[in-house]
Amino acid sequence: MIVPPLATIGIIGGGQLGRMLAVSAAQLGYLCHIYAPDERSPAAEVSSLWTRADYDDADALNRFAQSVDVITYEFENIPAGPIVALTNTQTVAPNPEALAIAQDRALEKAFVESVGARTALWAKVDSLEDLQAAINKVGMPAILKTRRDGYDGKGQSHLQTANDAEAAWAAIGAKPAILEGFVHFEREYSIIIARGRDGSIVSWDPAENEHDQGILATSTVPAHPDIIDQIHTALTLARSIAEQLDYVGVLTLEFFAGADGPIFNEMAPRVHNSGHWTIEGAVTSQFENHIRAICGLPLGSTALVGSSAIMQNLIGQDANDWAHILSNPNARLHLYGKRVPRPGRKMGHVTTVG
Repeated sequence: MIVPPLATIGIIGGGQLGRMLAVSAAQLGYLCHIYAPDERSPAAEVSSLWTRADYDDADALNRFAQSVDVITYEFENIPAGPIVALTNTQTVAPNPEALAIAQDRALEKAFVESVGARTALWAKVDSLEDLQAAINKVGMPAILKTRRDGYDGKGQSHLQTANDAEAAWAAIGAKPAILEGFVHFEREYSIIIARGRDGSIVSWDPAENEHDQGILATSTVPAHPDIIDQIHTALTLARSIAEQLDYVGVLTLEFFAGADGPIFNEMAPRVHNSGHWTIEGAVTSQFENHIRAICGLPLGSTALVGSSAIMQNLIGQDANDWAHILSNPNARLHLYGKRVPRPGRKMGHVTTVG
């Protein structure tokens, strides 16, 4: 199936990822229709159409589906059920099965292990009693993570000893969770691939990632040589996951660089923060290749356009430094149009290509 230019792409979710997808779609001659419940939508500000409705509003979703030629989504914390239902009347990419897997940490861990990934030792936790048993299996220290709706460090609590169990369980709201053992690693990195409707796959150089309080701070390309040595294994895994899910679009896998090879951390069935550097740093950005993939177009080159690229997130008040950033002729500033610079909120990013 080829969706030609001048068609309308439906994007579920109205944040900055949807915004950047819409900009790339416009460059290729497409219109975009945003579906999001938010009072304000960074994505809608750069799109032709906007439906403001809840993600579980079946009638609104059906009207939205009838108004577009293909549907995609920009983040995974949306109910999978209504998205799956849309496949009865409209093409949805990526496969909503990937959405359902990625938004449940227990399903995600079990799935990637089934295709050969190595993960940290983990156990399901549905009660305080389960947590005590999980501690015996996983050991200490460990991290308790909610199974759903956790990102940027949210929904997590650290345990140093078994005595921390009750407080950790209360800290995550006594919700279904997993307990994950600590992983000894030197570096973190992400593998980003795009898979087309014809099964072709392209990948970008892996980005080495640094986090601050659970939020991505910087992504650097090329990554450290220690990571480069693991790339073949990590890429093979990413390809296997994409093929297993009959995936179409951009897929991101985050890894820890372990002494014995890559250790899987998380999967994101979408374009990803650690790939923002590709807008200026690659021949074809992750956003353009996602649009190309879901519309059945040939995928573009992912080659670097310079020797290196560094992407830095602008968190909270960091975005107020826009004038100083713009004084650097090598810096490329992206602001997301968000009005309130709350602590921990991603307000924009800046990329420097060397």
